[in-house]
Amino acid sequence: MTWKSLSDQTILVTGGSGGIGAAIVERLAEEGARPIIHYGRDRAGAEALLSRISGAGFLVQADLSAAEGAFELWRRAEGAAGRIHALVNNAGIRTEISVEADPSAWRDAWQKEFQVNFFAAADLCKEALKHFKVHGGGRIVNMASRAAQRGYAADAMPYGATKAALVNLTKSIARSFGADGVVALAVAPGWVKTEMAEDFVAKFGKQAAVADIPIDEMAEVSEVAELVAFALRPSQRSLNGATLDVNGGSYIR
Repeated sequence: MTWKSLSDQTILVTGGSGGIGAAIVERLAEEGARPIIHYGRDRAGAEALLSRISGAGFLVQADLSAAEGAFELWRRAEGAAGRIHALVNNAGIRTEISVEADPSAWRDAWQKEFQVNFFAAADLCKEALKHFKVHGGGRIVNMASRAAQRGYAADAMPYGATKAALVNLTKSIARSFGADGVVALAVAPGWVKTEMAEDFVAKFGKQAAVADIPIDEMAEVSEVAELVAFALRPSQRSLNGATLDVNGGSYIR
């Protein structure tokens, strides 16, 4: 039986209906939290997830690719749950764009990726910080990537850049709002066994994915979820400002 270390904590998880997000939601519920499950389009997946955690949470829809989407999400989440104790910025996209692309396609790819992966997360952090300052503190976990630390592939440079910006935002929040009872940190996974990873393995083979991972395995979504839940424990204040690497040794700082 999992220790109920997050009892009575209401935690907003963006991109919560599948993959890493769903694993985080399930782990938080196991530890006693009430997750607010954000979804963009997959209502059926979000409803199924809520059912798996016995309905002990909330569903909130919002389009984070829209300029006002994050602000609308926060309003809906606050309206549904009242006090929010933590925010997990997990939603993200990965777009491939070549340097050979025409300028309009190039700019569109960068702008869309920054909107979902960074601007929406920054907007949610803004609203969370205001909420936390009024209500006695809170937690922010920003899901970054190994790509933020070491750079990324030629055709996916926007992704790495957004995640690097997210890590820097996390550090700024940690330094600026710690005195207000806010703890902020980033989690930076490498390859994780998600649908995207499975598609890569189907196309290029497993060895291509794990070639630079010393432990010769991708992370399980459950590993990432367990780490996020641990970071959200009230006892873990000194993790403030940290970036936690989950990459099997494929990038070591």
